Amino acid sequence: MPKKILIVEDDSFLQGLAAGKLSKEGFQVLTASNGEDAVKIADSEHPDFILLDLVLPTMDGFSVLEKIRSNASLAKTPVIVFSNLSEDADIAKARELGATDFMIKSNFTLDELALKIKTILAI
Repeated sequence: MPKKILIVEDDSFLQGLAAGKLSKEGFQVLTASNGEDAVKIADSEHPDFILLDLVLPTMDGFSVLEKIRSNASLAKTPVIVFSNLSEDADIAKARELGATDFMIKSNFTLDELALKIKTILAI
């Protein structure tokens, strides 16, 4: 059974690239383009991993992370915040809210992202 990954990204081009890459790597990919959908999908699908942007419509990534962490069935789900926000305060806040890791989009390739996810999931 392939691991399920939820990609929360409002940029449809980037979402498509990440989904394509992770599908090729053997993951089952779910996507959400806004914060509210992300919480609903996470709640109903119980993904094994969540890739979360911070700047999202309807609910920002920090709020999504808070809701995910307050849900007992998702509290331990690994979450990588994948964002262009690179201020120390944003990184610290994401970590305080329970992010497993924080990756700045412009600093990583999709290959590096896939490798990081596999490492965290111990695949």
